Formats: sequence, structure tokens, C-alpha cells
Amino acid sequence: MASMTLRNLDAETKARLRLRAAHNQRSMEEEARRILQAALATEQVAPTDLAAALRARFRRVGGVRLELPVREPPKN
Repeated sequence: MASMTLRNLDAETKARLRLRAAHNQRSMEEEARRILQAALATEQVAPTDLAAALRARFRRVGGVRLELPVREPPKN
């Protein structure tokens, strides 16, 4: 199993993690592990193509309606 070290964690975050771990009767390490697992379990996969990414981005603001010009038949 892999391990990792968190550096530069501010004092307030560390204190909140310590309190949350104590409330749940876990070590700080176990609490951090569970927080990461929960956060990553619900992460949504990013769209794989540009069109899907653009639709997803503009869907949040109500979408965009574009007026498309009338297409003329090809000339022979």
C-alpha cells in the first residue's frame, strides 16, 4: 500500500482534522484517508471530447443559443 506525506498544512486545517478524527474515534491518518476516499469516489469524470466539455461548461450558466445561418445547396 502506498503512503504519502502532507506538507504545509495550515494549523486550522490540522486542528479541524484532529477534532473530526476524535469525533469519529479514528486516528488523523485514518480520517484523512476516508475523506480522500469519499471525495474521489464521487468525482465526475471529465468529458473526453471538446464539444462535450463546452456543453458541460455552458450548461451551468443556462446554455447558449446560437443562430445558425441558412445553408445553401452546393453549387456544381
